[in-house]
Amino acid sequence: GVAEGKSLPSTWSKTKNVKWSVPVPGRGWSSPVIWGDKVFLTSAVSSGKEKAVKKGLYFGGNGNAPSPNRHSWMIYCFSFKSGKKLWEREADARKPLTPRHIKNNYAPETQVTDGELVYTYFADQGLFAHDLNGGLKWKRTTKAFRTRYNWGSAASPALHGDSIYILNDNEKSSFIEAIDKKTGKTSWRKDRDEKSNWSTPFVWKNSLRTEIITPGTGKTRSYGLDGELLWELVADMSSITIATPFTAHGLLYVTSGYVGDGRKPIYAIRPGGKGTINLKKGEVDKSIAWRQPRAAPYNPSTL
Repeated sequence: GVAEGKSLPSTWSKTKNVKWSVPVPGRGWSSPVIWGDKVFLTSAVSSGKEKAVKKGLYFGGNGNAPSPNRHSWMIYCFSFKSGKKLWEREADARKPLTPRHIKNNYAPETQVTDGELVYTYFADQGLFAHDLNGGLKWKRTTKAFRTRYNWGSAASPALHGDSIYILNDNEKSSFIEAIDKKTGKTSWRKDRDEKSNWSTPFVWKNSLRTEIITPGTGKTRSYGLDGELLWELVADMSSITIATPFTAHGLLYVTSGYVGDGRKPIYAIRPGGKGTINLKKGEVDKSIAWRQPRAAPYNPSTL
């Protein structure tokens, strides 16, 4: 990330330059979310022994079957100042419905909050809205879908205005959905002609309008806040799309860089695109400021 401050440490260990540290049960790749004096985090806690995570870059590790152990999908709230656990809530408890890659787990999605409610999304379990003191305001269950090679889900929700945007690209029935943050009801839902992707949708507030950007291996698409498809980029993305877009200098940057592909493109996109932008055969388009075919990373989102 990008942070301001002249006294930020450049080195640390388990104790050096660490103000507090607390153990968190289970596994979760979700990032912590901070609001005021509260830190929110998720985890999936297994009742039995799970396969150890294997470090490094390698092929294999695909999940052949769901974990046989009962899991608890947990939501935690800690004090930002002290690390004291303020509350915990069990969102769901059962045996998992889909497999996971050995590097993944059942709590990879990061929460979002507007300062009134914190919204927690577990792709196979559902979407849950709690107030900052842990009170459940609403919940809705979701259908579990298998992903490419059973790698599991990863895309986090995006929050803008009164809507939560859920992107679920999978092997059977991909979609993007806008959900009313106050009620949990669907505002709109659009089917997507995509297979599995892992990129979190990005809300792009540019000089012309606000768009919901959804990178994909097939196409990068832009939706209006009402669900209208504004434009789609048909380009040589890599075969696995993970990174979340970002914006700077008035442009949108979309990347895709699977390590096993020769193509690892970065696209710098101008506001105002419309219709189909086709760059598959080296065409040019006024919506594209520039592109670099072999510079994108695999997993990380660029800044």
